[in-house]
Amino acid sequence: MELTRRELARLGILGTAAGLAGAASEALTAAQSTRAETASGSLTDVPGVRVGHYTDPRRPTGCTAILFDDSVTAGVDYDGSAPGEMLGVMLQPVSPLDRIHGILLTGGGPMGLDAVAGVVRHLESGGVGYDWGVKNVRIPIVVGAVIDDLSVGDGRIRPDPEAAVKACEAATTAGVPEGSVGVGAGATVGKMFRSRGLGGMKGGVGTVSIRRGDVVIAALSVVNAAGDILDWRTGRIVAGARTADGTAFANSVEVLQRDLERPSAALLDDQPLRATTLTVVATNVALDKTKLTKLAMMVNTGAARAINPYHTQGDGDQVIAISTNRVKRDVSLTAIGSTAAEAAAHAIQRAVEQATGVPEWPAVRDLRK
Repeated sequence: MELTRRELARLGILGTAAGLAGAASEALTAAQSTRAETASGSLTDVPGVRVGHYTDPRRPTGCTAILFDDSVTAGVDYDGSAPGEMLGVMLQPVSPLDRIHGILLTGGGPMGLDAVAGVVRHLESGGVGYDWGVKNVRIPIVVGAVIDDLSVGDGRIRPDPEAAVKACEAATTAGVPEGSVGVGAGATVGKMFRSRGLGGMKGGVGTVSIRRGDVVIAALSVVNAAGDILDWRTGRIVAGARTADGTAFANSVEVLQRDLERPSAALLDDQPLRATTLTVVATNVALDKTKLTKLAMMVNTGAARAINPYHTQGDGDQVIAISTNRVKRDVSLTAIGSTAAEAAAHAIQRAVEQATGVPEWPAVRDLRK
């Protein structure tokens, strides 16, 4: 795949970053107006799950709310070095809390977690939450997870509680729009070598579902990875770090291997919190928190098929697994986990394939086939 000089100029790579705000706004408008692609299904194919995006028109950032008809059981896997999260630690098996009422995935770096309060406000106003034993008080448990998109546009603009309320209000059971929307608006990939003049590409949101009989398993991934994104079936790079002239992929793993030959450490953009892939996997099969924790661990293997390198020193990769508990029969956890891992790998690839480029961050669709 190559970028023509005309395409590079249009994306602002051959010139300066002037006009970023206007071009980014146009890209966001185009992304938001694109109809949801549901050929591969979406997270909302699991009955009882609703998803809503809010995309900030001022710069590429936003948030995505995942809500439920009833509380769901949940588990997490935090293998990343620096996860930006809120309340997710309570979903580890040692905690007695096993049900949650909502999830917010948001841009804005660590400060973006402030937006979680908007989901809490929205749910509390609807009477959703744990009975706290206090008159007229219910406590919604909302798990928050954040990506760092502060380098795309004006980093002072970040999702806030009002943005999260708008995402909640937009939540439906319809097919989930993919690409540069919601939390994926400012997501980027292949960015470990930007200090060396090797540019990255646009990331985004992708979602996939798999149905077998009465069992539904679905994944939604926000791809803001340091590494390259692969077609997990063939190993071909589909998005990632580009060569200095922007005409080919640099191949991040090969660049890192060449670094081993250098007598001194080469400059590497892999600081904590800067790159994160967030995945939510859902099923209608009844599973307790311990099994969901194992499910989240298995899903991480799917992400590793589609991102290379994955779990880098500075990443904050997270997987949240939830069950709506509507299918109450014995189903092999191994079968669920292997299927969910495949769904996650596919969702990650779709996230970059459906993305819309902005200046300095071209998308897969901008590449000349």
